[in-house]
Amino acid sequence: MIRSVERRPRPRRERQNPVRRHRLFALGLVGTGVVVVAAAFGFRAGSEDTASVGSAQAPLRTTGTTASGAPAPPRPAGNVRIAAVGDIVMGSLPDDLPPDDGASFFDPVDDLLAGDVVLGNLEGTLTTGGSSKCDDNDSPNCFAFHAPPSYGRWLKKAGFTVLNLANNHVDDFGAEGRRQTFAALRSVNLPFTGRLGQIAIQRLHGIRVAVIGFAPDRGANDLTNIPEAKRLTARAAKMADVVIVIMHAGAEGSDRTHVEPGTEYFLGEDRGDCYRFSRAVIDAGADLVVGSGPHVMRGMEFYKGRLIAYSLGNFSGYKVLGLGGTLSTSGVLQLTLRPDGTYVSGRLRPTRIVEPGTPEPGGEAIDLVSSVSEEDFGPHAAHISADGTIQRP
Repeated sequence: MIRSVERRPRPRRERQNPVRRHRLFALGLVGTGVVVVAAAFGFRAGSEDTASVGSAQAPLRTTGTTASGAPAPPRPAGNVRIAAVGDIVMGSLPDDLPPDDGASFFDPVDDLLAGDVVLGNLEGTLTTGGSSKCDDNDSPNCFAFHAPPSYGRWLKKAGFTVLNLANNHVDDFGAEGRRQTFAALRSVNLPFTGRLGQIAIQRLHGIRVAVIGFAPDRGANDLTNIPEAKRLTARAAKMADVVIVIMHAGAEGSDRTHVEPGTEYFLGEDRGDCYRFSRAVIDAGADLVVGSGPHVMRGMEFYKGRLIAYSLGNFSGYKVLGLGGTLSTSGVLQLTLRPDGTYVSGRLRPTRIVEPGTPEPGGEAIDLVSSVSEEDFGPHAAHISADGTIQRP
């Protein structure tokens, strides 16, 4: 049963407790203000799957002292601005690549990709190596995407601060494809999350923001294992002030704009229970859940005062994703949260994918998301006005 969002606000979790170092491990790059750690909850992370990026930013502010005379815990200041999009495909080698080597790919929408945290789902790999998973697969439903590793710089230039790699395409070109993808993102100091046990933590003006990606796929944080998902989310909540969960879940198709109760399946694969997973991670400490995976936009609702955006659809799909109607309808979710994760304001900025698969402002996202939100979630639905403003029910 869905609990009313009008309930008494839940007590905020203790976030300032120091992390026990023996429960965490990390490996290292320096320079972006993002730390990616792997929480040791029985997860095992290989060297290709984790990275630690040390903060190049000033330490968190500390004011006053405790009763013992020790320095007081740091106090967050200001709000957090977030911009989120769905699936990103910039094309695929050898022939389906954009002009000018991708340099202007995001230009029509880069002013929408503004925030302290800008995130999206990288649907594919950045590699010229490895073997395609479709080489020995005769199914017409097998798709493998790989853009040049150099395209990492265009994702960075567009404004993204963290990318989700918990999805069914990060393994399109096997271990070598993963290795080159990770290396391409690290080379431009663009952190990623979603590999087994990963928690990406970004520090900004005194606030720690954790981002965790989940998917029902090998090598990812498994959203079908809800007890483990809750434990990893709870660990992130002890490490950070704001926790964002990205889920790559749900059945695919132009007619899949509604969130189905229970487990969803696509081509016989378990694609997770979006309702149950989203509520579970919020119960465990998440402040925002952002979805992708169905390749169409889905509704939004509030649960315990926290926003769940079930799918933001395709943000781009150059020559490799189906277009038209709901498949081309997309948007940028722009939010402001307080340092304790409390919702302040939000807006859905509509975008669309135009032939042959690039993003531009405009389209029917507001009407689509508003209508399916009301149909799917009733009194818990996010209220979306004609200009895209998102209000709690």
